[in-house]
Amino acid sequence: MKVIIAEKPSVAQQIAAVVGATARKDGYIEGGGYAVTWAFGHLVGPAMPEAYGIEGFKRENLPILPETFVLEPRRVKSGKEYKPDPGAVKQLAVLKELFSRTERIVVATDAGREGELIFRFIYHYLDCKTPFDRLWISSLTERAIREGLANIRPGSEYDDLYLSARARCEADWIVGINASQALAIAAGRGAWSLGRVQTPTLALVCGRYLENTSFTPQTYFRLKLHTAKDATAFAVLSTPKYDTKAAADEACTAVRGSDGVQVTKVERRNVTEQPPLLYDLTALQKEANTRYGFSAEKTLGIAQELYEKKLVTYPRTGSRYIPQDVFDEIASLLASLSGHTGFGHQAADLSGGELNRRSVDGKKVTDHHALLITGHTPAGLAADHAKIYDMIAGRMVEAFSPACLKEITSVRMECAGIPFEVRGTVVTSAGWRKVWGEPEERTEEDAAALPELAEGDMLTVRGCDLVEKQTRPRPLHTESSLLAAMETAGKEQEDEAEREAMKDSGLGTPATRAAVIETLFSREYIKREKKSLVPTEKGLAVYGIVKDMRIADAAMTGGWELALAKIATGEMNAFTFRKGIEVYASQITSELLKAQVGSVAGRTGAPCPRCGGRVTFYPKAAKCENAECGLTVFRTIAKKELTDGQLEALLVKGRTPTIEGFAKKDGGTFEAAVVFDGDYRTAFAFEQGGKTRKPGAAKVRK
Repeated sequence: MKVIIAEKPSVAQQIAAVVGATARKDGYIEGGGYAVTWAFGHLVGPAMPEAYGIEGFKRENLPILPETFVLEPRRVKSGKEYKPDPGAVKQLAVLKELFSRTERIVVATDAGREGELIFRFIYHYLDCKTPFDRLWISSLTERAIREGLANIRPGSEYDDLYLSARARCEADWIVGINASQALAIAAGRGAWSLGRVQTPTLALVCGRYLENTSFTPQTYFRLKLHTAKDATAFAVLSTPKYDTKAAADEACTAVRGSDGVQVTKVERRNVTEQPPLLYDLTALQKEANTRYGFSAEKTLGIAQELYEKKLVTYPRTGSRYIPQDVFDEIASLLASLSGHTGFGHQAADLSGGELNRRSVDGKKVTDHHALLITGHTPAGLAADHAKIYDMIAGRMVEAFSPACLKEITSVRMECAGIPFEVRGTVVTSAGWRKVWGEPEERTEEDAAALPELAEGDMLTVRGCDLVEKQTRPRPLHTESSLLAAMETAGKEQEDEAEREAMKDSGLGTPATRAAVIETLFSREYIKREKKSLVPTEKGLAVYGIVKDMRIADAAMTGGWELALAKIATGEMNAFTFRKGIEVYASQITSELLKAQVGSVAGRTGAPCPRCGGRVTFYPKAAKCENAECGLTVFRTIAKKELTDGQLEALLVKGRTPTIEGFAKKDGGTFEAAVVFDGDYRTAFAFEQGGKTRKPGAAKVRK
C-alpha cells in the first residue's frame, strides 16, 4: 500500500477519486492500493521559547537563538493559555500509523515552498524514516493528477526547496520573537508584535499616511483655450501653470484679445500596446481589490476554492508566464470559453488563429506557471467566485490577443506668446482591449478626437477660461497599492517589466502577502476606511519607535526574500542565511531595548480607583498597569463602545454621564450611566424619580 498525503481534505478527495480510493476511514481514504490522507495546513511548527527553558520576557534572555529548533503540534488558545490543537494531535496519530504501514510515501501537499514545509515538519516531528517521493502538479484535473502520478520525482530533489522554507520559518521565528519581546521589555508592559515582513509592511502604510496627512496642497491655474477646425471643436491647455489667479487672469485676457492661435508643431506616431501578462496571485489580488474592493485574503481564498473545484490552476504562483508545453494547450482552453457571455466571441476568434506569445517564456517560470483556467465549465458559482473566475479567464483571452494599435497625435500651439498643448488618440485596432470593452483612462491633456491639423494652421479663439487645480499628495495605500509596494520592497515601479524584475526581492511572497496584511489588521495596527488602509494609534505608536530601525527597512527585508529564493535553487547555503539572520536579530534586539518607549499602544488615562496606580487606555479596554491589581474595564458594554472621556469619568468619578444606545436582549435600546459596584465590576445605574437604581453587575461584552 502506498500512502499519499495532501495538504487539505478537499485535495485528498480529488486525488483519491483518481487512484480509486473510495473507502472512507478516520483521517484517510483507502482503496486501489492507496491510502490517501491529509494535513490541515501547518499541523506542526517551531515551539515557543518555553520549550527551550525560557520563561517570561527578560532582558537577559535576549536574543533567543535556538541552536536546533524543537517542533510541536499546532497550538490553539484555550482561555489565557495556548494548548496543543486536539484535531492536529489526532491527525498526527493517524499519519504516524499510516507512515509506519507503507514502504513509500507520496507527498502531494501544495507544490510550493510552504507545501514542502508542511510535509517535512510532519515527517521530522514523527521521526519518520520511510522514503518519500514528490507529486508536483499545478492543477487538480484528472489528467493533471494522472500525469503527475506517472512522473513522480524523488523527494530528495526538493531538499533545497525545503531548506528555503525552513530558513524562512526559522528567520520569522527568530526576528518575531526577539523583536516582540524586546519592544515589550522596553515598553514595560503589554505584548506587542513585530516581524520580519510584518513591520516593514506596517512602515509602508504609516509612512504613506503621514506623508499624505502632512501634505500642504498648493493651488495653481491653467488656461483652457477653446478653438475649432472644420467644424470639430476642441480645447487645449496652457503648458505653463500659474501660481496666482491674478497672473492667470492677465494671461487669459491676453488670449481672449489675440488674433488667433497658431499650430506650431504636430507629431504623429503609431503605438503598439502589447496585452498585459497573465495573472500571478499578487496581480490578481491587486486588480480584484481595485475592481471589486476584495481584500487580498478574500481573493486568495476564492482562488484556492476554484483550484480545489478543478476550475483554475494552482493559485499561489509568483509567475506571470507559461512554458511552451502549456502554451500548446492554450488554443483548446480558449475554445472552451467560446460560450462565455462576456468575451466568448473574442475567445472563439482566437482559438483558430495565431496567438500572442508575450506571456510565453519557460525561463521565467519557477515553481508554477501563471494562473489559467483548466477547461472545466463552471456551474453554480457564487457571485464573488464567478467574478474571480471571469477575471482569470478574461485575462487569458487578453494575454493571447493581438496588440492594441493606436495613432497618437501630439499638438503644440501658441497664442499671445503662451504655449498650449493637446494630445489626440485614435485606436486603429482594439486588439486585446476588446475583451472587456473598457475605455482607456484619459488625462486632462487628452482630447477624444482632433481634426486634421498641420504646422502653421491659424485657428480662431472661441473662448478662454481658467482651470483651478491643487497639487495632491500620493494617495493613501489601498490593498492593491500596498501589494504592489510589497512586491517591489517599497520602490514604486509603474513599468510592468521592471516590477517583474524586482519580484524576488519583495516583501514576502505571493502566497504570504495576504496573511501579512491580515496580521496587521488582527494586531490592530491598521484599519480600513472605505478602500484605504490607515494606521491606528497603536500602529502609529509602534511605527514611531521602529521607523528608523533595521526592522522597518523594506529594502533590507526584501533582500532576505531574494536570498531565500537562492537557497531554493541551491545557489546559497541555508546555514549562511541563518547566521545572517541571527546577526540581524541581535542588532534589532539591541536597538529596541535601547528605545525610549512611552505608551506604545495606549495612552495613560486616569488613576486606578482600586489601587491608586495608573490606568492605560487601549482600543478594546482600559487596564491598570499594576499587574497585581488587574482592574480591567472593557470598552464595549451591551454593544455600546465607551469613549475615552466616558472611561475617564468612570475611573475618576465612579460613574459616567447617562449614555444612550445600550442594546436590550429583545432588540431595543436603553439609556443608563455606567458605575462600579463594590468589587469594581461595571453596572448600570438608571435614573428613576431622581434616584439612581443599580441592577447589579452589567455583563461586559469582551
